[in-house]
Parts: sequence; structure tokens; C-alpha cells
Amino acid sequence: MARKFLYLIAAIILVIFGFGVAYQLNPGWFGRVAFVPSTQFVEQAAAAPNAYDDPAMWFARPGLADDPADWRPPAEGRTEAVAAKADGGKLIGSAKAAEAGAAEAEPAKGDAAIFFVHPTSYYSKASWNAPLDDADANYRATLFMQGMASAFGDAGEVWAPRYRQATLGAFLATDRVTAGKAIDAAYRDVEQAFDAFLASIPKNKPIILAGHSQGALHLTTLLRNRVAGTPLAKRIVAAYVIGWPISRDTDMAALGLPACETPEQKGCILSWATFAEPADPSMVIGAYDGTIGFDGRPRAGTRMLCTNPLTGIPDTVVGPQANLGTLKPSEGFKAGTLIAKKVGAKCDDDRGFLLIGDAEAAKNYAPSYVLPGNNYHVFDITLFWANVRADALRRLATYEGKPSPVPPPAAPVEIPATPETAPKS
Repeated sequence: MARKFLYLIAAIILVIFGFGVAYQLNPGWFGRVAFVPSTQFVEQAAAAPNAYDDPAMWFARPGLADDPADWRPPAEGRTEAVAAKADGGKLIGSAKAAEAGAAEAEPAKGDAAIFFVHPTSYYSKASWNAPLDDADANYRATLFMQGMASAFGDAGEVWAPRYRQATLGAFLATDRVTAGKAIDAAYRDVEQAFDAFLASIPKNKPIILAGHSQGALHLTTLLRNRVAGTPLAKRIVAAYVIGWPISRDTDMAALGLPACETPEQKGCILSWATFAEPADPSMVIGAYDGTIGFDGRPRAGTRMLCTNPLTGIPDTVVGPQANLGTLKPSEGFKAGTLIAKKVGAKCDDDRGFLLIGDAEAAKNYAPSYVLPGNNYHVFDITLFWANVRADALRRLATYEGKPSPVPPPAAPVEIPATPETAPKS
């Protein structure tokens, strides 16, 4: 499973950026030609009422064999063989790994139920929505689960549904009506899976919501439709809406939860979008500024919610010493290791992007194949894997009124750096 995770990055990059030069010259046009379906949109029939009672409709859930969310990376200085030897070669969770040679045991798994919505893994032009049995899309989604959902796995049991996701081209298409239909169809599956998730867990169990990219988009709709203004909001430990912009001015009020303002706060939202420097977020800004917020006002010019995952606080700056572990693939994508204290982060002073410093330095801890403008979208979670894990455990402890099993995060730098200044120790 360790090797499979490392193919996550290789697979998505080979698909999206195989013709990198042309894409850099005209990414919008190239993306539309390469990925936007030329076929008509086909309305997706509603899933059967009990569809998500079937374990086969989930990438991760309690009791599922070979659950990708159970993957854990070894820390720097420990080989995968050591981390895995207690379980016949499979990379395993913290308790058995400690028995296999770790210095000390990690905390037991938490009591939360985590609902995780995976990012886009369907890139075909054949359909506006992914068939549930598309082998390539499901393979890539499993890899995303291993690298991203695993960061939340120590806080509790992860539930991650299969859903008829909108194809990548839906987010590049100029036909926004058709694209919207595809996205709406995908959301209906997510909402139905959420209902099944709620029906399967105790009514007093704390809930963590998490998603990346398209998955994060669906979380914003789920928060608006199913959480805001309901008793369920009191059960939310935190919502990790990662890799999808949230306007502080036009969106937050509709989501029913506030932004997380302290690293221990419960019942709040975290969000960030990662760039190395020099950052050119013009493609993202262009798309974002052309949209309407949840309150009906244009998002143009508004600041995005930027939670620094190293501090758990919005709009802060901190150096690499605060990073508990970046999930770094080894040469050849054959292994993966947590490397601590190498990647700092700061929220910029303008629109709210998360900056990780010099792009050349960032290549040492994440593959060099990134989106135009030094956009590290693919690595929004893996760059901060251990801090995301600790953040979820810390907020869960607050929710449950228990001592935190992890230390507090490093304090942010008091004097904000300029956008041109890389985070420093």
C-alpha cells in the first residue's frame, strides 16, 4: 500500500500534465481540449435508497478489508520494513507500529466518525460524471485516500463514499450550466452517503468532516444544506474544507460554523490552498472572482479563509520548525517517509493563499510536477500530514473535554512576512 500511495502523485500528474509545455502556454484552452467532454450531459438516475448500506459503495468504512485510510507513513529514520513487520508487510496503524520498533506508542484511536470526500479522480471525456465502476478513477481515488484521509484516521473511523464525481473537465468547461448539472449530480450521491453515514453511527458520536478539492466543494454544500442551523452542527468537531476557496465575506455565514480562530477550538472550519513562491495564483483568482458567494454577492476581491495548518490559526506565519512531518516520497516513488521541520507556511497578506516559501526548496519535499503558478494543490494535505493529524486529535480532545494527546502547535511569528519572504526558522 505504501507504494500505491506514492503513485497517487505520479498518476494525477502524468494525466493532467503530460503535455506540460502546451499547458503552461495556454492552460485554460489546453485543459478544455484535453478534458472537457464533447458528449451531451446524461442525467444521473438517483441511487437506490439503500445503496450506501452496501460496504462496496465505500472506499473506507469500519470493517472494510484493506481500508486505504488505515495506511500510515513511517517517520524519518524508520524503514517501511520496520513499520510493517508486525503485520506481514502491510503498513499499519500506530499501536502495532510501536510494537514493531517505534520509540513509544501513539495514542489510541479517537472516538470520532470522520466523513471524508475524496478529490477528483476521473479525468475522462467520455462522460460528465464518473461511472461507479470506472477502474482508473477508483484506483486513483484509493491512492488519494491513502495519502490524504489517512491523516485523519487516528481521530476515529473514516468513512469515505464512492460517488459519481464530476469529471475534471467540468471544472474547466465554459458551459457552466452543463458543468453545474454534473457537479450537482455528484453532490446528490455525497449527500445520500452522508445520510447513510449518520444512520450508521451513534447519535451522540462526534463528527469530523474533511474533503479536498471537488470533495471540499461538496462539503460546502453539505454544510449549507445539512448542518447549518441544525442540531447536527453541535456534533461537528471541525470541518476541513481543503483546496477549495471559501470567501470570508460572502460564504462563511451560510456554512453554519465559524472559522477556527485557535488551535483548540471545536465546531469550526479550516481551509487553505497551497502555493510555493514566486506564486502566481492568477488562474485561481480569475475563476474565483467570477463567481457569486453564498450570500448572493460577488466574491470578486474578497479574501479567502486561510488557516495555517502548522498553527491551526488563520492568517499566520510560522517557520519549518513547526512542521511535525511532511509526507515525502523517495526517489523513484517507491517509498514514503514523514520528514519533520522542513516546510514552513504563511498566509499571504492579499487574497489568503498559503505560501510555503521558495519553489526550488519545496521540490525537495514534494515532487516538482505542480500546477502552473507554483500551485501545490495536489500536496495541500501531504505537505502538512502530521500537523493535520495532530490538529484533528487536538480539536477532538476539546470537544470531548479531555486532555489533548498531542502537544500544542508552535506559536506563530508575530511580525507578518511579506509575500516575497519565505518562511524561516
